[in-house]
Amino acid sequence: MAEMTNEQRIELIRLLEKGEDISTEWARILFPPEKREYELVYHGKEREEDIIADTLAVPLQPVRTFGKNGNDWHNKLIFGDNLQVMKSLLDLKKAGKLCNADGTPGVRLVYIDPPFGTGDEYGLSSGEKAYSAKMRGSYFVEFLRKRLVFLREILSDDGCIFIRIDYHFKHYIKILADELLLFRNELVINRVHKRLRNLKRFNISTEYLLLYSKNDNFVFSNPEAPRRCNFCGIEKEPIWDDLTSPGLRHPPEREILGNIYLPRRGRHFSYTQKKINEMQAKGRIRLNPEESYYDLAGQKIDERPEYLQTETVAVDDNWTDLKGYAFSTGYPTENHEELLDRVINTGSKKGDIVLDAFVGSGTTCAVADKLDRRWIGIDCGKLAIYTIQKRMLNLRKEIGNKGPAHQPKPFTLYNAGLYDFSKLRELSWDSWRFFALQLFQCRDEPHSIGGVSLDGYLKGASVLVFNHQKRPGVRIDEETIESLHEALGSKIGSRLFIIAPSLTFDFQQDYIDIGDIRYYALRIPYSIIHELHQRDFTALKQPSDEMAVNDTVEAVGFDFIRRPDIEYEVGFKKRKDEMLDEAFLHIKTFKSEAMVREPFRKKGNRETLSMVMLDYSFNTDSDIFNLSAVFYAGDIEKADWEVRFPIESLGDNVMAVFVDIYGNEARELIPADRFRPVSKKAGAKGMTRSRKKGIKKDHE
Repeated sequence: MAEMTNEQRIELIRLLEKGEDISTEWARILFPPEKREYELVYHGKEREEDIIADTLAVPLQPVRTFGKNGNDWHNKLIFGDNLQVMKSLLDLKKAGKLCNADGTPGVRLVYIDPPFGTGDEYGLSSGEKAYSAKMRGSYFVEFLRKRLVFLREILSDDGCIFIRIDYHFKHYIKILADELLLFRNELVINRVHKRLRNLKRFNISTEYLLLYSKNDNFVFSNPEAPRRCNFCGIEKEPIWDDLTSPGLRHPPEREILGNIYLPRRGRHFSYTQKKINEMQAKGRIRLNPEESYYDLAGQKIDERPEYLQTETVAVDDNWTDLKGYAFSTGYPTENHEELLDRVINTGSKKGDIVLDAFVGSGTTCAVADKLDRRWIGIDCGKLAIYTIQKRMLNLRKEIGNKGPAHQPKPFTLYNAGLYDFSKLRELSWDSWRFFALQLFQCRDEPHSIGGVSLDGYLKGASVLVFNHQKRPGVRIDEETIESLHEALGSKIGSRLFIIAPSLTFDFQQDYIDIGDIRYYALRIPYSIIHELHQRDFTALKQPSDEMAVNDTVEAVGFDFIRRPDIEYEVGFKKRKDEMLDEAFLHIKTFKSEAMVREPFRKKGNRETLSMVMLDYSFNTDSDIFNLSAVFYAGDIEKADWEVRFPIESLGDNVMAVFVDIYGNEARELIPADRFRPVSKKAGAKGMTRSRKKGIKKDHE
């Protein structure tokens, strides 16, 4: 233990005597980490061991598979908090279920473009507000460090990671990454160029990619790029050039086209004899009779040895030949496919797993699919998930999303942390048991005590997953607990955890004490017993405008889907200052709730609305939502809770997805005729049609 000051010692004794909570800051004093040559120290920095141990792993619940999956692997698009998801991926790696095509465990390549923590705000190309980076100071630094700790663990031993960052926090993040990984390069890339005047600084036109590897031996293929002029950047044809460079080397002579040559004074031949022989075999060496020189021995040579430059050159750390951002999806901060093409070709091979933990618009997934890589994309935003779903189902073969259509490899959309209980009820017993143990972080280890078959362990105590499928209609009441107690007795220890569907329990309390033994009821859904968890559960919040987006990037725990209660009306009106009609959707009522998300407070009407997403031409046969437009609650409120959109863009049906701030959805299929004039008379006056949907509790 590090030497404590007298003041620290007195304060710790005071906290212990009063029984007050001891903050995590004391962990670094009582159990200091291994001393490094240098490290970044700041408020809230946790030990790596605590980050891994205290993070809750959340099961991955399949929602829908696009395409038919193979037996060994399917690509993954995951909605959830990336920290908790990565804990689950780490468990998969340990179980041998996260492997590249060559059998190597772990992810071969990671690319992340996290929020920059700058306060900068971004919007959709349509003007909608969608993304903010208002996450500052030590909170942002530790937020990203936690994720880097998990990314390092998930990487294969020969894997690498690219981190996109800008000038605001690059210096801090580099020090943090240096503590965790091996630094390779700092690459300069383009950002959106601005030409602002009257600033007290220069305009910013570049950002950075930090390249790190897990070990010295890692997958790396140095890409080639067209030869360009060093001054203007324009592509140029290869030329015949002098075969020598400044400086002296030994031995100085080379055999060139059958004769021995010395370089001229103060210079040396640029290539080894072996390399010159290879170039001669390819016809890239010549003697130029128009250029003469005096060699090291003072002898005049009438023909200068020259070589033909290659058409391409090895890429260096200046990547400004590529576009940094794109605008094809309308999603803010969309990375360009050119950039990800180079990244993925550099750090992976065909069949390798590529992971993006802040997947955003899905560029990493799209390019990885085109390059025959396996991929995993994680995001906590509903807008990102629907943007990627649309993008992956409308890919083009060429980089830049051009050329003929590209059929994506099958991929599955997962929920992680927000679950659909109705789908859980459809699982087989083995799948239900596995999910239940995962949900509560139990170790799957069947055993028997007193003739009672048990399923695993939680915090050192035994766990029983009640088989409600084998015994339908059987309830767990206090008599059931007493019967268990008679069979188990003191052999069970001080506590037993029982996992079962909520309605299987006939008592309301979280536990029952019999003697010195406590029997816990872990209910699915909704079983949040705070004494069992390291941290309070917090929301996987969705943004209502760009100022709230950062609430979406970090969540703790799990919840179950509860469909919001909505009432709305639709119709058509005249466009402002125009003669043409436009469609409208007016939200009259929107109410939703979540059991575990926030301190209990009654929410007002429409207060929990996050956004409304529309598919103007929903295909009822495929039943796939194809995002056409998104409207945020902040802007909808300013428009008197009304969404307006062009009638001429509508197909036969409109799908409206109402999303609350907890990530719950209410889907409404609306015939497009309800937005269109029935007659000229009706069209002149406008028309409204109402619709009311009550809350649907899938878990009841």
